[in-house]
Amino acid sequence: MPNAPKHFPLIAAIDLGSNSFHMVLAKTDQREIRILERIGEKVQLAAGISDELELQDDAIERGLDCLRRFAQLINGLPQGAVRIVGTSSLRVAHNRQAFIQRAEEILGHDIDVISGREEARLIYLGVSHSLADAPGKRLVIDIGGGSTEFIIGQQFESQLRGSLQMGCVSFTQRFFKDGKVTAERYAQAYTAARLELMELEQSLRRMGWQDSVGASGTIRSIGQALAAAGLTSGEITSQGLTWLKQKVLKIGDTNKIDIAGVKPERSAILPAGLAIMEAIFDALSLEQMMPCEGALREGVLYDLLGRHQHEDVRERSIQALMERSHVDLEHAKKVECKALLALEQVSDAWQLKEEWHSDMLSWAARIHEVGLDIAHYHYHKHGAYLVEHSDLSGFSRQDQQMLALLVRGHRRNIPKERFSEFTEESQQLLRLCILLRFSILLHHIRGSQDVPELQLIAEENSLKIRFPEHWLANNPLTAADFEKEADWLQRINFKLVAE
Repeated sequence: MPNAPKHFPLIAAIDLGSNSFHMVLAKTDQREIRILERIGEKVQLAAGISDELELQDDAIERGLDCLRRFAQLINGLPQGAVRIVGTSSLRVAHNRQAFIQRAEEILGHDIDVISGREEARLIYLGVSHSLADAPGKRLVIDIGGGSTEFIIGQQFESQLRGSLQMGCVSFTQRFFKDGKVTAERYAQAYTAARLELMELEQSLRRMGWQDSVGASGTIRSIGQALAAAGLTSGEITSQGLTWLKQKVLKIGDTNKIDIAGVKPERSAILPAGLAIMEAIFDALSLEQMMPCEGALREGVLYDLLGRHQHEDVRERSIQALMERSHVDLEHAKKVECKALLALEQVSDAWQLKEEWHSDMLSWAARIHEVGLDIAHYHYHKHGAYLVEHSDLSGFSRQDQQMLALLVRGHRRNIPKERFSEFTEESQQLLRLCILLRFSILLHHIRGSQDVPELQLIAEENSLKIRFPEHWLANNPLTAADFEKEADWLQRINFKLVAE
């Protein structure tokens, strides 16, 4: 049963980027968004990642100091009105959870670390809403601090998405760490970018596009430099890139770069961003690119608005996965309905009242059998792999991992140690898993068998199920199923009683 649409008069999005942290606060009116506040600070998380892929203490403190200032603007906004996303640096940092836990305490809202492809989708959404609608396909490129995203789409729908591990901060650390900019080092950065681009350039070329747009601060800086020099009206051209490269090489030091149109805080990462941009122009044979104000954070806002207007892209992702995997839709719907009815009965006792509880249970019920499309043997494990590693637009990495765990645990042995990996949500996830298993058991016999009204009595580590008198005696297969289920749950020190 879907949640009723919600209306938040104020919504906010925070982008924890590898170079800068950004926040936008907006007022909502029907399906429109009016930006009230934009703030951004250079944090450079990517510069604070060690060779062992650990966030260093000074980078963590820079990030937390910034978020303490952001927190004042969202203080008092309810859950669901704020979405915070982490990108490349938080994807790769092994100790990201240490930062995330402290950041969530400061902000009072959860942080989603999103995949590169999901980042690309949200960037395209932000760009699309900031530009006039145009026919044909549009190529959108965003050079971030740690990664670069490529998207081709039409109107508001992205059709091809990719993310490459090259960014203006990470390339600065790799090729210009001491500040010296030579032709040889620039050539090395350019070549590294061309090698990365080999992964995507043929796919991009095959799909094709009519116009190209750049969505990041690095790209806007290049456009502003060319405009300030009178070379273009703000668009980026290959001739303009050549001129800017020669100017940067002549200066020869990132600490001395002072170019009209380029903000001082962006000067140090300009050579790296320029090398990546030149490689993109050459690899894709671009003639020009138009910088754009819309970016990831605007995309997050519009995605957040859609979630509360019943245009949730996550629903489309689940539906597409079900269709690809040839799920028995009628059976999945029955399991979903029974699971949500059970949730209503136990939500108070088990503290399962948040929106994500019903969402996760609903989605898991609908896709618990996706693994059958591969093989019946261990299909719950096949399904969990598909859910965790598929491109499910709208879901964060943690969302997919939690959903995959529910699918993995829906039958046979429950991997309790895997649940404990989600430190704060482990007990709630385990209880959702038990409700999912319960609803699946009731519909073990497919077809038109009537399932009776049941009473569920939940305590901390037990669940009592009261069937109508004589029903279990008249349905011995179901009775045997619940006896076996009680044995499985006993292994995780949980008591199930069916009477």
